[in-house]
Amino acid sequence: MFSEEIKKYSWNETTKQIYTKTDTDVRRALSKEYCTVDDFMALISPAAIPYLEEMASLSKHYTEERFGRTMSLFIPLYLTNSCANSCVYCGFHISNPMPRTILTFDEMENEYKAIKQLGPFENILLVTGENPAKAGVPYLSKALDIAKKYFANLKIEVMPLNTEEYRELIGHGLNGVICFQETYHAERYNIYHPRGMKSKFDWRVNAPDRMGEAGVHSIGMGVLIGLEDWRTDITFLAYHLRYLQRKYWRTKYSVNFPRMRPAENGGFQPNVIMSDKELAQLTFAMRIFDHDVDISYSTRETPFIRDHMASLGVTTMSAESKTEPGGYYTYPQALEQFAVSDERTAKEVSKRLKDLGLEPVWKDWDTSFDYKEK
Repeated sequence: MFSEEIKKYSWNETTKQIYTKTDTDVRRALSKEYCTVDDFMALISPAAIPYLEEMASLSKHYTEERFGRTMSLFIPLYLTNSCANSCVYCGFHISNPMPRTILTFDEMENEYKAIKQLGPFENILLVTGENPAKAGVPYLSKALDIAKKYFANLKIEVMPLNTEEYRELIGHGLNGVICFQETYHAERYNIYHPRGMKSKFDWRVNAPDRMGEAGVHSIGMGVLIGLEDWRTDITFLAYHLRYLQRKYWRTKYSVNFPRMRPAENGGFQPNVIMSDKELAQLTFAMRIFDHDVDISYSTRETPFIRDHMASLGVTTMSAESKTEPGGYYTYPQALEQFAVSDERTAKEVSKRLKDLGLEPVWKDWDTSFDYKEK
């Protein structure tokens, strides 16, 4: 399990390695067709900033080589905002005195129908708060059973499950699972996740292992940018990705880099702010590091950055997202988990992509064409 593998790496030593990378290290990494994690550290280091134009060109080349000029679009549906965890940065945390919503099966079917009116979506991501007592595997199984009548590709972003539970959901049509580690800093992890199952670092960091053992087709990974030094956190993500690819080589992987924004209501404030330039650097570096990984941008990001990065490494985007339960039909005024920055409709996003010379793909990219021949 990765909880044992991660012990090979020191957080402080990794941070030191990144910030002592030199111009020579960056040029060496850029000269390679296949990079190591050490090369990746050079590409995300401050020393690489003068090379962003060259990195962008390489990133665009590898993206078009592997994925063509396409962009896969998906839409999230929040089924619940009921949660048993106490994550200090999340509006869904258990101590927040807010109305809790768990969609009924009739309500979720209305949501599926409403989503199909927005565009020809075939990719849907079902999201819940982490409350297995009220929205556990039986609830998710039924949600998938109903969803597969409307969508070809079904993913979930829910509490980590055990191997047999993932296998059970595969039997109900599950294609992929997204589970962000939030931060790989084991010593500070519980500062942000003090109570609930999410406070168990090993249980969460080993969730992709259990997905791989169960045969989940697509595994989505990420860290929440804003908790700890983003360069160090992302390096640990790179170690994790390489570990999983070696062990579960039949599986497809995706990565996401959601940026936490300062809270206007005086809530939890990010410890680290990542600039647009740094997000671009990270995206280029990840594509150069791994030519095949799916890189996803959510509607947390502005139309400006999403449009500019659409042909430079990003391969999947959400569109017309609502982050409150039942936001498309049933409860359009419920509390959002986070505010979106790109409020364009799915059709507007699709048109903009076409204007940029990209073909919107409403199915998952690896089910739309044979990417290995691209």
